[in-house]
Amino acid sequence: MGGRAVKIINGIVNSAVLTVIILLLVFAGYALWDSNQIHKEADKSHYAVYKPTVEDEGKSFKELQAVNADIIAWLSVYGTNIDYPVTQGRDNMKYVDTNAEGRYSLSGSIFLDCNNNKNFNDFNNILYGHHMANKVMFGEIESFSDKKMFDSHRYGNLYFDGEDHGIEFFAYIHTSAYDAAVFTPNIDEDERQAYLNNLLTNAIHKRDVEVTTEEHIILLSTCSSDSTNGRDILIGKITAEVYEDSFLNTEINDGKNSADNQSGVVKETCPPGFISAVLLIVLISVIYYRYKRYRRYRQKRRGKKNEHDINNENNEK
Repeated sequence: MGGRAVKIINGIVNSAVLTVIILLLVFAGYALWDSNQIHKEADKSHYAVYKPTVEDEGKSFKELQAVNADIIAWLSVYGTNIDYPVTQGRDNMKYVDTNAEGRYSLSGSIFLDCNNNKNFNDFNNILYGHHMANKVMFGEIESFSDKKMFDSHRYGNLYFDGEDHGIEFFAYIHTSAYDAAVFTPNIDEDERQAYLNNLLTNAIHKRDVEVTTEEHIILLSTCSSDSTNGRDILIGKITAEVYEDSFLNTEINDGKNSADNQSGVVKETCPPGFISAVLLIVLISVIYYRYKRYRRYRQKRRGKKNEHDINNENNEK
């Protein structure tokens, strides 16, 4: 009777363990799918149809503005995946988790500080975006910490008010999210030179570009992977001259964009969600394997004990 009860309990335990493993695998699969969906939605290709061009005279861009009136511009950093519409909300929280089409999304949007003028005529204009894997949104900003990347990627484009404007990047800095000396948009005229001097003094990389207090600069800010409250910022000046994108249609070796080859940064080959799922599966497999070994060990011990008891009974007889 006792042996039968043990078998029933063992069967229940085995079924419970198997159920837990299946549930964990399902969760890992869902986490992988969900992660891929978030990155897919945040990829620049999701918005490519809306990008303003000379050929369509901004027709598609106007269609996007019809969907979401908070769309004010389009930002491109040549040779990178940063090629997105720019939003501006009444506060700086709305577009942290709202995409450019106005729908809830963990990837959020690229957005201009709510205290800046939407026509970018302030001295310092601050754009924010999430630091995401697979180089989507502002996930590629930290690549500019590599000097080769900074040196080889000098220009960008900012479309607003129906016209293209050039961006010439001149500095890259790392600072704290609480650095008021940087994160104070639309500063007064008498504070501009001190603001500019602070940026250049603390720049990790900079180039010899003339920037005066009469010009308009733009800061692309995102979270840093190096510190909890750290921020990586790529800084440029907005120009009337529109620069040619030298990275267009440039493919070398195996077809990778030259940006990936010149940056000195290893391109990600799989999303973090996939790695997490694989590690979880391996961990579950190891635990289950060790559990089975422990079960076999206990059964052998129990068998030897029963055999020992039987021998003792025979000897007593």
